[in-house]
Amino acid sequence: MTIPLLLAEVETIPSPALLFDRDAIRHNIRRTIHIAGNPDRLRPHVKTHKTREIARLWLEAGVTKHKCATLAEAEMLASLATPDVLIAYPLVGPNVARLARLVHRFPQTRFGVTIDHDVSLRQLQAVFPDGRKILDVYLDLNCGMGRTGIEPGVEARKLYGAIASHSDFSAAGLHLYDGHNNQPSFDERQQTAHVILEVAQSFRQQLMVDGWKVPRIVVGGTPSFPAHARQSIPGLELSPGTLSLHDANYDARYGELGLRFGAILMTRVVSRPTADRVTLDLGYKAVSPDSPVGQRCRLLDIPDAEVVVHSEEHLTVRTSSASRFQPGDVVYAIPAHVCPTVALHQFAWVIEAGKVVDRWEIAARNREIGN
Repeated sequence: MTIPLLLAEVETIPSPALLFDRDAIRHNIRRTIHIAGNPDRLRPHVKTHKTREIARLWLEAGVTKHKCATLAEAEMLASLATPDVLIAYPLVGPNVARLARLVHRFPQTRFGVTIDHDVSLRQLQAVFPDGRKILDVYLDLNCGMGRTGIEPGVEARKLYGAIASHSDFSAAGLHLYDGHNNQPSFDERQQTAHVILEVAQSFRQQLMVDGWKVPRIVVGGTPSFPAHARQSIPGLELSPGTLSLHDANYDARYGELGLRFGAILMTRVVSRPTADRVTLDLGYKAVSPDSPVGQRCRLLDIPDAEVVVHSEEHLTVRTSSASRFQPGDVVYAIPAHVCPTVALHQFAWVIEAGKVVDRWEIAARNREIGN
């Protein structure tokens, strides 16, 4: 995929820089709602962009429920009066007390958490003793990924019953993250999603037989999102994340999503150390290093680039077109994994029609916002 971006005013932008294409982001939001069928079915994950402005774009599009992983992300969403925020990450230790302070500070936002162990439940009970049911609690089910979650079964039923019977909490339903359901074939992802939702539905029925309400099933990441979106299960909520901005990895694997690149990295040539090498100022402090060396970004202007070395401040590539580059030349790149890449930058330059129109702070990039 190519991008319709030729930035006309590069002279004033220091590199490496993170650029947000506002039109592409708006397109991605519209496309996501179209796939979901209704904004009420969506609970997008804020971890991808961590910015107030993109969260506002989702809210303006009618998406009122959001998902996040950190308390800073939750605080950012609450500061925008987001009606419903689910923190889908196990909160333990001092973070439980931080959650309580957040809940009381932003009464206009309904907060939810996920748990998969009775110790977590007891820690929550210790800081929410007033019996006002001001916190939604979801049971996190392990649907095959094996990272968090409790296996569906007797112990899980007991834990959900303990949540539902407690005066301080509202049992909000089930949460399942199927990050392992990421096959390139849509048919394979659809088959796996069908199995996962069958298990969730069966377990939901067991809980209802026990006498408990299970109003929601929050499920899915970006790869499985279009498969889950085809289901018409009552209370089903879809929680993709990466599609706010899109990235090179998902573009290569999941073209059916129909997304555009909303995040682009601008880098400059800083050296031509040999006749066939070009060195850019795109070290792994500017693009996420969680992919293998050579697969961390797609250099749009150097399609035959072969990475020689990637260090903190440098990206040196071998290319047959090295002779056409001079120090100071601008090169554009698409990150392989956009979520951790965004977190490396303090702000993003916002682009429209090849011009800089704004600058957005990556407000929730740290564990605490600081106010």
